[in-house]
Amino acid sequence: MRNHAILPSSHLKQARLQLVEYGIHPAPGIDDRIAQSWQRSLSAGLFPVGRVECEDNLSSSNLQHARHFNHELICHSEPVIEYLFEQVRHSHSMVILADAQGVLMHTLGDLDFLSKADRVALKCGATWAENQRGTNAIGTAVAEANEIEIHGAEHYLEHNEFLTCAAAPILSARGSLMGILDISGDHRSRHPHTLGLVSTAAQMIENSMVLSACQHQIIVQLHPRAEGLGSVAQGMLAFSEDGWLTGANRKGLALLKLRYNDIAATCWSDLFEKEFQHILSFHQRAVIRPETLRTKDGSMLFAQVHSHSLARQALSVHTKSAPATPIPATTVTAATNEDTQWLAASEKARRVIDKAIPLLVTGESGVGKELFAQATHHASLRRNKPFVAVNCAAIPEHLIEAELFGYVAGAFTGASKQGAQGRLREAHGGTLFLDEIGDMPLGLQTRLLRVLQERQVTPLGSSTPVAVDFNLICATHQNLKNSITKGGFREDLFYRINGLTVCLPALRARTDFEFLCGRLLQEFAPDSDLHIAPDLLAAMKAFQWPGNLRQLSHVLRAAVALRDDDQHCISWEHLADDLVTELKAQALSQSTTAASTAIATDTTAEPQLSLHARSMKAIRQALANANGNVSAAARELGISRQTLYRKLQET
Repeated sequence: MRNHAILPSSHLKQARLQLVEYGIHPAPGIDDRIAQSWQRSLSAGLFPVGRVECEDNLSSSNLQHARHFNHELICHSEPVIEYLFEQVRHSHSMVILADAQGVLMHTLGDLDFLSKADRVALKCGATWAENQRGTNAIGTAVAEANEIEIHGAEHYLEHNEFLTCAAAPILSARGSLMGILDISGDHRSRHPHTLGLVSTAAQMIENSMVLSACQHQIIVQLHPRAEGLGSVAQGMLAFSEDGWLTGANRKGLALLKLRYNDIAATCWSDLFEKEFQHILSFHQRAVIRPETLRTKDGSMLFAQVHSHSLARQALSVHTKSAPATPIPATTVTAATNEDTQWLAASEKARRVIDKAIPLLVTGESGVGKELFAQATHHASLRRNKPFVAVNCAAIPEHLIEAELFGYVAGAFTGASKQGAQGRLREAHGGTLFLDEIGDMPLGLQTRLLRVLQERQVTPLGSSTPVAVDFNLICATHQNLKNSITKGGFREDLFYRINGLTVCLPALRARTDFEFLCGRLLQEFAPDSDLHIAPDLLAAMKAFQWPGNLRQLSHVLRAAVALRDDDQHCISWEHLADDLVTELKAQALSQSTTAASTAIATDTTAEPQLSLHARSMKAIRQALANANGNVSAAARELGISRQTLYRKLQET
């Protein structure tokens, strides 16, 4: 976090000039980390004034290779980047993912605040390493492996002073630097919560990568409160079957006062009073409530254990029919006992998942299809085996075949020397979830159909098939029957994956909105008793939520991040400006509809209206005609969307 207030630009420039020309260490008041970064930039031979040409930007082919090398980082980051961008949309900012060397791997955002040359510098393949571009949030975060904010003239190069940047590192389960998540924007749009927002988002990516990297280990989730388990604030530890610590996230290490170099040198008995075998047996009994653990220093923690490797030890538990187990609550299934349509889908899924019947989950984007699939897996007999999720729309077409089917060493240029198992073989014994199956290329549909028919997969570069066995869950927001008619999806594959179709309801159709909001707030801020202001809650209930549960989750997570610690009520001030405008436009549209109904029954003459009132009446009517769509209403009125936004703010 920042140790000093941001100093005036003139003061910073003077201090930097004294360092460069006279070697005078910056005076008190300059953040020590900024001063040290300036010194490193100077030692790298950089001069603050003038344009620095970076010749280390990656070529197209090298960028493709780098993206392939960082495939896991990018896949785990992209959903979080989309969420993060929704929070900074229209603020002249962009969200950036860089690799461990400071090379930009993925960007999303508003480029309008950049000049043409600057846009090139913030495109994928550009390097922002500190020794190339001086003090900047990405490069300095790489150099220090720590979060940092660099604002305006704190940048070493004067050319970058128009920027304000906040960056946080993404670390692996063993503490190695995987990449950097950054928000960069116009220095005039700086917000004090940006660093906290980007740090939280980086932790989300870290947690996802830890779970993925340690999926064949015993995962222990930890938190001082039971309600904190499953939240972004939880600690995570990974143990081998003989009880040695093999990985962790930063929160898990902090809870136990450990460092990354303690991994592989620490065993369970060094940390907790209860025996490791007790925890394993507790888990095997399928007890879903958290276990309490006392650390060796006397602290009390709540824990939840998840294991894929324990299935061999638990065979005796699952040789007979398992009792009816309800699909557990997750971020979006928390209220399945409240919404009848969701509950019916859950019950159907639970009944067929262990009977070799493929499940097809449909619904709009953002309704929670993957988490529904995860919950279905955890309610199955294969709950202790891998759950492998593949987003068919997120993997480049030229890589998806190798990703799914695996390859042998030397199968193609750039292939790993060890080869790759492939996602289908990783799912052996567990559950394979193919998300956005409708976006799978036709050629791969043919190969997938053959795998499903023969239960064998042949890696690229090999002629030897390997047997696979998994439960299959597919998901799509498309109408696959229409895709079949248009030639975009194989009919025989459709009937192979469609043993049972369940349709998840859109958020606007669910009956448990208020309960769902409460559970999400509890997850995002387990130590705070939060609620939503009644007028805001009413507006949110009536909203259409085109992004469904994903959008609601992002909105509430951002609102929690933007509130002050002593605030317990989520109100309008905690929402993004564009959402506030949409909610107000919706309210105007609804009031106009009600007013029109009343006017239709009243034939009395309309009183003379003021110019402002006439203007607002026209706006209400346009919004009603456009069903609350601000862009369409602006076109009907013949004004810009920005002008309409401004007028709505005046109401």
